[in-house]
Amino acid sequence: MKKLLLLGGSRYLLPVIKAAKELGIYTITCDYLPNNIAHKYSDKYVNVSIIDKEAVLAKAMELKVDGVLSFACDPGVVTMAYVTEKMGLPSVGSYESVCILQNKGLFREFLSKNGFSVPKAKSYRSVDDALNDTEDFNWPVIVKPVDSAGSKGITKVEKPSQLEQSIKYALHFSHCNEFIIEEFITQKGFSSDTDSFSINGELKFVSFSSQRFDKNAENPYTPAAYSWPATISDKNQKLLTSEIQRLIKLLGMKTSIYNIETREDEEGNAYIMECSPRGGGNRLAEMLRYSTGVDLISNTVKAAVGMPVDNISQEPYNGCWAEIILHSDKSGVFDELWISEEIRDNIVEKDLWITQGTKVGGFSGANEAIGTLVLKFDTQSDLYYALDNQDRYICVVLKEDNNNE
Repeated sequence: MKKLLLLGGSRYLLPVIKAAKELGIYTITCDYLPNNIAHKYSDKYVNVSIIDKEAVLAKAMELKVDGVLSFACDPGVVTMAYVTEKMGLPSVGSYESVCILQNKGLFREFLSKNGFSVPKAKSYRSVDDALNDTEDFNWPVIVKPVDSAGSKGITKVEKPSQLEQSIKYALHFSHCNEFIIEEFITQKGFSSDTDSFSINGELKFVSFSSQRFDKNAENPYTPAAYSWPATISDKNQKLLTSEIQRLIKLLGMKTSIYNIETREDEEGNAYIMECSPRGGGNRLAEMLRYSTGVDLISNTVKAAVGMPVDNISQEPYNGCWAEIILHSDKSGVFDELWISEEIRDNIVEKDLWITQGTKVGGFSGANEAIGTLVLKFDTQSDLYYALDNQDRYICVVLKEDNNNE
């Protein structure tokens, strides 16, 4: 029986564990949080920090694993590449290439050197160095950690006087104490955040989504909903597909799933914002399986342990699909999830992760999501109307706080 070491323990690993078990693969989950939900479903759990490359390598060698996978777990991707390279296991690409993809500063530098469209950006370790460069940027700018996912530590900064506070906030979420400042792109329509797949360096499946945010949330840069098809123009979808393929070739990537963020600006320019060799969080690969029938999850598992992958092909969307990330805009105690009868026929799946009486935060990051709704509509106009008017159809109801009485 093949053994697969899975880095992390979030609920986004559950379909991966399910797929592995269906393939007869023994699953081992690994992180420093023994109460994480995925550990209840894996065959074995080991308590090792996934950012400690040497500790994970030692454990992987001790367990004689056949593969390592960091799915929907951004902090583990570099460790995955390191361990697979050291052990000669199936890999998504070289450790050096993965390090470029996983560090926003190195990635922007690589894109710029190789002629990709890229916003002006610079990474720093020193607050003072960044403050001395304020005249080099067109404002506003985005400040974020170079090594954080899930929109943690990100702020939009309108003027230089606000920069220092935003830098300190970003550094709070960085494992390597490094941050990046990049010029803000005024986008046309919605940005895209969704998954794609390559086999032996050839891009076999690519997707684009419409990623939405909740302007009332504590962190308005935390994704709150996704829909397929995307608003990015057909012209730029073709261009981005070509550029993603060029990026994969330049870095010598192999067989892998990728979580890719792209954007189109008001002038019609297209940008690859991020390209991480992992499945995205927020159940993106599951949504693509719903909407296209293409199973990226099982194939990611197969690739990780050296099994032949299926002949993945580009497939059209079978309707208009949406995923809503259930959350509360403010802190409180969860009472119920109210859903209007008007959209009940459009709900394909409701996955609520908490029960009545659970304390919830104000959606300052993806970790404060409380569930998901999967919806299908016949037309894009019906889908967009529902997403544009979510308050009319969906409400996370909080209990009244009587603690001060």
